[in-house]
Amino acid sequence: MAMAMAMSKTSGSKLEHEAAKLVAVADILADKARRVMKAIENFHLLRELKKSSVPPHKINPTLASNFRKLSAQARRSEVVLEDLRNAYIFMTSQREHKVLLDRYNPLVDLTAEERIHATARRVGLDMPITHEPENDNCDPSSITFDESTGESKITSQNTLNSLSIAAKHLTNLQPVAFPTETVYGLGALALNNSAASCIFSVKGRPPDNPLIVHVSSLDMLHSLLPSSFKMPKSYELLMKRFWPGALTLLFPSDPNTIPSIITANQPTVAIRMPSHPVARALISLVNTPIAAPSANSSGKPSPTTAEHVRRDLSGKLNLILDGGACGVGLESTVVDGLQEDGKIRVLRPGGITVEDIQETLQEGIRDRESVPQVLVHRRDYRDEELEAAPTTPGMKYRHYSPTALVTLLMTKSPLPKSVVPSNVESFLLSIKDTINPSASVKVGLLTLTDSALGTLALPVVNGVEWCRYELGPSDVPSVTARRLFDGLLTLDQRGVDMILIEEVNETNEGLAIMNRVRKAASEVQWITF
Repeated sequence: MAMAMAMSKTSGSKLEHEAAKLVAVADILADKARRVMKAIENFHLLRELKKSSVPPHKINPTLASNFRKLSAQARRSEVVLEDLRNAYIFMTSQREHKVLLDRYNPLVDLTAEERIHATARRVGLDMPITHEPENDNCDPSSITFDESTGESKITSQNTLNSLSIAAKHLTNLQPVAFPTETVYGLGALALNNSAASCIFSVKGRPPDNPLIVHVSSLDMLHSLLPSSFKMPKSYELLMKRFWPGALTLLFPSDPNTIPSIITANQPTVAIRMPSHPVARALISLVNTPIAAPSANSSGKPSPTTAEHVRRDLSGKLNLILDGGACGVGLESTVVDGLQEDGKIRVLRPGGITVEDIQETLQEGIRDRESVPQVLVHRRDYRDEELEAAPTTPGMKYRHYSPTALVTLLMTKSPLPKSVVPSNVESFLLSIKDTINPSASVKVGLLTLTDSALGTLALPVVNGVEWCRYELGPSDVPSVTARRLFDGLLTLDQRGVDMILIEEVNETNEGLAIMNRVRKAASEVQWITF
């Protein structure tokens, strides 16, 4: 009996000991879980700070640094953890509320269903996918044009069938995605208010962001303009050289012809003639102008292949014309030559370079003193009134941003006095702590093939997977322009947590490239080698 009691006592003490060990392990796991959750919430909260700040995605580096220090000092504080959680929820809801207020104008003539879709898209809610869009192939080489009339001739029956189906969708007031030389466009009849409104609902596009109208001939252009408008000499020169092509020009808008939804109630309308055979043939076939922004959800990188469109807008439209990859890869250059001072203002750099515009004007105007000065918005001048009520896309809202945070690595521009650069190896070694110290991360890099960063052997960092995408050689910026959006979308599809993209020289296409990169970037980091 005594022996049995002794054995029972021993067994009980062992159980208590094991239970104590389990409790200790549970405490350790709970503490680790709290740290992981706090790290994740800290990271998300920092992202909210970037998204909520003005201008979007810019945040004081001192604020970020102090925030990280404060979080590190409060490792075991449940109160701070709860505060972080509440702050994250609050900032997320505030940002979504602000998006609705800034981007959704109830005066736009949308149906109730279109309003629901547009609102849901703007606050990041994916609508159910109800169908896969048709993907009709078109052979651009089978299309030619009579330049005197702008009419198309199509030798491929498959291409003609695909274009005819697309034309039928358009005349039925349904949007269609189609290729241009710049990026894929989401097109609808420009002169029909109901058709044009579908573009805004599919993209979740702010209604005060005007659309570019596409024409297939000069006759179609003139049918849109007020009878009193006299074409400036500068426009004649630019159209002669760059139309059809990646150049958009601002013209006075005739309110009796062009719906206000196209111009966002501005007195001007942006018009261009695309050079891509599929785009131009489609416009010619429907015999009416087509309004077409990029075929992507508002704020995301522009698509340069039909597959990019399908991945983003599947379930939101019925037809995608596949004409292959876009040759330019960046949106058109937008020019305003209507001001009284006669100067040419580049509102958005793009597929046609500022250098080409200057050269064309200098060659076409013999009197050197009469050659208009070419100014680039935000480089040579600022116009706050224009930025508040833009006359062209790409001037007001956040654009070109993938899901992953984007950090611009400055390697070429002069270093500001107040900035202390980081050594590139030290920066890359510390990247995991910057993103998420408690979990494995994937980091994408968009680099030039022959730059110091592009040829750098990436360090082995525990818990970091590097994904590199090459942008081409530094001396051929047109290749970088063509690959930029595809690089952002490709790395995003791979599920990277952060994308690092290096600076390029701001000459020729480099000006447009850096315009897009700066808008996509959440942070700017100066590095040295």
